Amino acid sequence: MDRRFNVAGTCIPEKHFMADTSDKIDRIVRLIEQDSYFVMNRARQYGKTTTLMLLWRRLKERYIVINTSFEGMGSEAFGTEDTFVRRICSRFARGLRMSGYHEAQGKLWDTFAPEENLDTLKERITAFCAQADREVLLFIDEVDKSTDNQMFLNFLGLLRELYLERAFGTVTFKSVILAGVYDIKNLKIKYRPDEERKYNSPWNVAVDFPVDMRLSVPEICSMLREYRAEKGISLEAEGMAEEIYRYTGGYPFLVSLICLWLDERLPEIVELPEYWTKEGIRTAVREILKGTNTLFDDVVKNIENNDRFRRLVEGILLEGRQIPYKLSNPEIDLGVTFGILAEEDGICKISNIIFEIYIYDHLIAGMLMEQRRLPIPRSRFVTEEGSLDMEGILLGFRDFMDAEYRKRDDAFLERQGRLLFLAFLKPIINGTGHYVVEPETRDSARMDIVVFYGKREYILELKVWHGPKRFSEGLAQLSAYMEGRGQEQGWLLMFCFNDGRERIGEEYTGKRSVAEGRTIYSIIV
Repeated sequence: MDRRFNVAGTCIPEKHFMADTSDKIDRIVRLIEQDSYFVMNRARQYGKTTTLMLLWRRLKERYIVINTSFEGMGSEAFGTEDTFVRRICSRFARGLRMSGYHEAQGKLWDTFAPEENLDTLKERITAFCAQADREVLLFIDEVDKSTDNQMFLNFLGLLRELYLERAFGTVTFKSVILAGVYDIKNLKIKYRPDEERKYNSPWNVAVDFPVDMRLSVPEICSMLREYRAEKGISLEAEGMAEEIYRYTGGYPFLVSLICLWLDERLPEIVELPEYWTKEGIRTAVREILKGTNTLFDDVVKNIENNDRFRRLVEGILLEGRQIPYKLSNPEIDLGVTFGILAEEDGICKISNIIFEIYIYDHLIAGMLMEQRRLPIPRSRFVTEEGSLDMEGILLGFRDFMDAEYRKRDDAFLERQGRLLFLAFLKPIINGTGHYVVEPETRDSARMDIVVFYGKREYILELKVWHGPKRFSEGLAQLSAYMEGRGQEQGWLLMFCFNDGRERIGEEYTGKRSVAEGRTIYSIIV
């Protein structure tokens, strides 16, 4: 069977094109060799299950590996100690059978006393590890399915107790890896029912998990080289890997999703001279953003269900706020847990361009529903040749702002002006183009937007008016950015909140400036 790019479930080397993550696996193996217990907590669809599978393949001959999961463990499994112990023993037995280990497992894991409890489970674990011909590893996937359950916390406490007893000669698991979305290292446990306020962590023996699970450019490149060799096609792997990383930030699911679209889906709906090009990637991203998936659903759910997190995201995207990266902040911790936020130079940022555009589009959709008049028809701003009339778009936006938002206070306009422009632009380019907000230029003073429409790109800078000198600086900044992207035309949209804005607007609206041989059209709103 031909291999393909996989975005559903565990990736299997014989069936799927996979990035070479052997360096990551080596680092995790070193943690195991150091007898470490740890949590592999990363966002959904981040390759945790696939990583456990690769570790299992690497280590199952050297160690006895019990690889299991709490997926599908219903609430009834945690009802009593007896039920829980029987269920977890059955899962351990199944994990041993998958590893091809049969000796003694039947007697220890499949034979039960009339009444089971955590003490009998502890005895089974120590007996099995003592009798085993190799050291034993325990991998449990999807552990956070049960983090709100006291029985699960008690189970973690049992593993912690065994870990500590190793110093006194108790034989137990060499290493335990728990995998899930949430970091359970700081969960609290109540040791006795009457201890209302006496808590301790059942998993404070775990070491930090320092492995970056994002796919790097070389790792993405390794997957593309495999694909190129197997398909016998021409493909500039390194350049494509860099462009895919630029959009995804190395988020494993998004990397594979773009590749899947380039390989299988785009040829069915779009005719391009070549698909494995930067234009092909942009087209794939545009089509991906038209739909949804469980990952996108999580992003929206967290924004809509948490007002403080929504304000944090809007502050980063719309106001260019430089928010220090501190995981002790609940909203930042939430964003990092779900892969929405990341850190760069000590500052919070949205983790990838695809998430950025999806969040912008979500905010835009809400704003469009609140507008009191229908968007202007797209045909007014598209030329007969199929390119955008960007000057017309900016003038149309100015008229729209005068008609709809003239009476709104400046604080609202300064906070929402950029989103209002994107909301105006979105229906015009929807279906044929898309935009990217360049994160390195986004701050409280300026924001650069690259609009892709057809085969052209359009460079816009959005800036707050602070006088003629800052205007000249804005021209120089935009000109330098245009030079970096090889563009000769650019557009500068300025929001003015000063007295006399109409006079300033008349002077600078429609002004064409030439900087370093590049033409910039400016307008003030």
